[in-house]
Amino acid sequence: MVSGNGTSAPREGSSPTRHQQLGEFLRARRARLQPRDVGLVPYGDPARRRTPGLRREEVAELSGVGLTWYTWLEQGREVDASRQVIDALARTLRLDADQHRHLRFLAGLAEPEDHRGAADRARLQRLVDAVMPNPASIYGEDFDYLVWNRAYVRIRDDPLELPPGRRNLLWMMFTDKTNRMRMAHWEGAALAVLSQLRDALGRRPSDPRLTELVAALIEESPEFRRWWSEYPVRRFRPATIGVWHPAAGLVELEVFQVRPVENPLLLMVVQVPATPVAAERIAAVLAAE
Repeated sequence: MVSGNGTSAPREGSSPTRHQQLGEFLRARRARLQPRDVGLVPYGDPARRRTPGLRREEVAELSGVGLTWYTWLEQGREVDASRQVIDALARTLRLDADQHRHLRFLAGLAEPEDHRGAADRARLQRLVDAVMPNPASIYGEDFDYLVWNRAYVRIRDDPLELPPGRRNLLWMMFTDKTNRMRMAHWEGAALAVLSQLRDALGRRPSDPRLTELVAALIEESPEFRRWWSEYPVRRFRPATIGVWHPAAGLVELEVFQVRPVENPLLLMVVQVPATPVAAERIAAVLAAE
């Protein structure tokens, strides 16, 4: 059903579709801008403009898109917009980071890149330190280590011992012989992490860091090469892993993955003792330093 202003109205009792919400959002943001806000010289008396805010044709021209096509977007029609077009509209409409992210969501696109969390490592370090004595680490969107705490180093691995440029969760899992020897069920854990990489690359197929990492791992690890060709895809599922510590014996850890709301591209992994015995063994290792 089309309303009087040319927009597609939801049926009575139904929720607006994503396309209808996209149209509503574009109209609302357009209405908040005046020609002077976007560098246009207003013509005529601004007080007598029939359109509150910018006109559709002004938004379309500034964004480099066709007027008819942009009108369809505002009307909530089921047309798809590319990332380049949506980002151009975000610039024209002077959207902030949160509004840009919402526009991408309504358009069915991935969130715009946001590297604020990666830059604020001191804040992230305080976070992983606060969950001591549980081993914890935070990774960027390419699975590179950003920060980790003392318990992670003592119980799991020290990322600083990995080669510069290869301080990466996948690289550690598939090339670190010490980690492999100490994990009670290395294959299952390694395959799960590889599956998450497959999922990430499926969402960002042109990511240069991920594609370079895959090529290097195919060259370095026979297991990675074989499993990669089998195309496993699985997002994270709750799991318990076992780690053989040289001083404490078997430490069973329940793995949690969380993403900060302030930057959901980051991944925080917390490994919580699965049993009271595991908690005692972690405490003993940390106390022995």
